[in-house]
Amino acid sequence: MRFSISALDGALALQVKQKIRQKTMPPGALGALESLALQVALVQGTDSPRLDDPQMLVFAADHGAARDGISAYPQEVTWQMVANFLRGGAAINVFTRRFGIGLQIVDAGVAHDFGAVPGLTGAKLAHGTASFIEGPAMSRAQCEAAIAAGRSIAHRLAEGGCRVVGLGEMGIGNTGSASLLTHCLIDAPLSAVTGRGTGLDDAGLARKQALLERALARGGRPREPLVALAEYGGFEIAMLAGAMLGAAERRVLILVDGFIVTAAALVAHALAPVVLEYCVFAHCSEEPGHARQLAHLGARPLLDLGLRLGEGTGAALAFPLLQAAVDFLNEMASFEQAGVSERR
Repeated sequence: MRFSISALDGALALQVKQKIRQKTMPPGALGALESLALQVALVQGTDSPRLDDPQMLVFAADHGAARDGISAYPQEVTWQMVANFLRGGAAINVFTRRFGIGLQIVDAGVAHDFGAVPGLTGAKLAHGTASFIEGPAMSRAQCEAAIAAGRSIAHRLAEGGCRVVGLGEMGIGNTGSASLLTHCLIDAPLSAVTGRGTGLDDAGLARKQALLERALARGGRPREPLVALAEYGGFEIAMLAGAMLGAAERRVLILVDGFIVTAAALVAHALAPVVLEYCVFAHCSEEPGHARQLAHLGARPLLDLGLRLGEGTGAALAFPLLQAAVDFLNEMASFEQAGVSERR
């Protein structure tokens, strides 16, 4: 699969850094916000960036492995939570409303037929993946179709004027999928990247680890991203990877949520490493594998609040920091404008 993603402009970086140095503050006084402002400017190719039409995409799908007891919750919770999103009652609804972010829910492969529902984008490839414990989660053709669907959705957002997209997910059992993908794509033991997910007790965590080991004994540890994704991934994870790549192709900034979305980022990075230049990592999850993922990608998350909800909630909570970075770059006075003496 080929993607056309431009590297960020180093010449523009010098111009933006000079603009930041002229602001009425000591050098580096705004810390990580300065780096964030620089990144947004480079993604948009201007020293006066704007966060027009911010959108949150939440991709939802089911996993066959959920039927084998890999999660604390039954599989039907996936479609029930999608219904909750559509009614406006979930945490992601609360946060996106508060911060003025558009919210779109994508049915990537939920094991439920919703019919035509306002606010739901239909992209269902099947009623969930197969169980990766018994065989590959999806075919190579399904894997590539899911990536292409996510890419197309991101392209449509960009064509509508969106300049920043947050990415979230919903899918009972998807922390198991993310653990296997992480184990395949970075140098980390499976036990170090497997956590409690939706709140497993000690016995449940032991069962989850045993099931993941069974999956590995069957499918091995493929390092090629599309092979690993087809063996152990989910339709929502594949569409997330495609959405990242598609957003970067259209120079849209990407707000990456937690453990599962970062597993998709591992896939996207393996397919097109330059995509990382377009990614802002919103927070560090409580899932133990997330810190390993972030370290592998060299990513510095904006927040560390002990979150492990998913849905894109961490990405939504990071959005005001992104807005603050853009606002100081565009609106803060320079020393000359303010009549303030510069540093000797």
